[in-house]
Amino acid sequence: MARPLFDPELLPVVSIDDALPPVSSERLSPAALRKRFASLDHAWEPEPAEDSRVDPARDPRVAAVLIPLVDRRDGLTVLLTQRAEHLTDHAGQISFPGGRVEPGDRDAVATALREAYEEVALDPAHVEVLGCLPDLLTGTGYCVTPVVALVHPPFTVTADDGEVAEIFEVPLAFLMDPAHHQIREFRYETGSRRFFSMPFPRADNEGAYFIWGATARMLRNLYRFLLV
Repeated sequence: MARPLFDPELLPVVSIDDALPPVSSERLSPAALRKRFASLDHAWEPEPAEDSRVDPARDPRVAAVLIPLVDRRDGLTVLLTQRAEHLTDHAGQISFPGGRVEPGDRDAVATALREAYEEVALDPAHVEVLGCLPDLLTGTGYCVTPVVALVHPPFTVTADDGEVAEIFEVPLAFLMDPAHHQIREFRYETGSRRFFSMPFPRADNEGAYFIWGATARMLRNLYRFLLV
């Protein structure tokens, strides 16, 4: 996806879902996550898909991302990346490691693990795949499979300078609390578009990591999945 035609951080917040409950801490442990992904009989509804602006006669481009949940001593964190500013697609945006499925990938899990190794040098030996969330069709015609996994320390990550500007972690509990889920709105001549954003303050107090778009929708789906 090319740079958006608007600055999402400057758009108004029309609502915050602080009336919804956060996912309880008991459900945010590695054991609880393993149990939840092993028991898929709990009905839940993903967030409604956004309208695609791609020719519906063409097949969507197939991709996968890894949602890495790092098993830290103080609780699980979500490993995220900020993409390099010079990229044509998703420049400067917060994202999960991931990319298009390649012919040699046997499935979405293989794609996600390969991309995570290529982008941040995450060794698959430290990754415990839990399962997948429903495919997400982005507004630019990508069909993305989110692969959720635990990452077990000690491990190291190194950014691929060609794609990744920064690697950072956000507490999973922060992202699983709807009080941090902002709904913003972009208005244009023929209508409007609403999207989730989840700004997370930087450690140096210099602004925030602005999580939005497809990344925020995947996290919102993870919230819905873990809540039931």
